[in-house]
Amino acid sequence: MNIVIILFQGDSITDGNRGRDDDPNHILGHSYAYIIGGKLGNDLAEQRPVFYNRGISGDRMSDLYARWNEDAISLKPDMISILIGVNDIWRTMKGEPSGVTDRFERAYRHVLEETSEVMPQTKLILCEPFILNTGAPAEQWEAWEGWIKHYQQVVRQLAEQFHTVFVPLQEAFNEAARRTDAAYWLWDGVHPTTAGHDLIAREWLKTVEKNGLLND
Repeated sequence: MNIVIILFQGDSITDGNRGRDDDPNHILGHSYAYIIGGKLGNDLAEQRPVFYNRGISGDRMSDLYARWNEDAISLKPDMISILIGVNDIWRTMKGEPSGVTDRFERAYRHVLEETSEVMPQTKLILCEPFILNTGAPAEQWEAWEGWIKHYQQVVRQLAEQFHTVFVPLQEAFNEAARRTDAAYWLWDGVHPTTAGHDLIAREWLKTVEKNGLLND
C-alpha cells in the first residue's frame, strides 16, 4: 500500500464540527471521518498516512464543486471520499431559492470529470446518501424518499461510469433501524448519532478493503 493522503469531502455529516486550524486533536471533527482516520492511522502508522476533512456544514453538491480546486485538487490526495446530497434535497423541499434547480448530478459529474482529468491516479470513493423515516423526512416522507432514491441512483450510476468505489449505506441504516428506533441512528432522520457515524465508518472500511484500495 502506498497511500499518503486521504481526503474526506461532504456536508455537515462529514464536517462533524471539525477544527479549522492544525490542532490534531480536533482536525477531523467527530464524524465517521474521525473513526476511519483513527483506525487507519493506527493500523498503517508505519506509513504515516495523512487525513484531511474538508466537509462543510450546509453544502450542496454545487457548493462542493465551487471549492473543489482549493479543498481537493490542491491537496493532491491519493484517495478522496465523497458523501453529500441531503442539503440538495432539503433546500428543494423547503422551496428555497438555492433549491429551485436541481444541480446535483451535473455538479457531481463535473467534480468527477475534473478529478479524473487532473489526478487520474487518485482513487475515488462515492458514498450513498441516506435518510430514515424520522425527524424532518418523516413530515413529508414520500417526497423525501423519492428524492433520496433518485440521488442514490445517480451516485451509483456515476460510480459505475467513472469506475470508482461505491459505498452502499441506505440498506445498512434500514437494517439498523430494525434493531432499534431510527432516531437512535439518525437523530433527525438525516444527521447521524455516534452510533450512526460508527455504522458509516464500518461500511466504508468494509467496502474499501473489499475493493483492495488498502492493499496497493
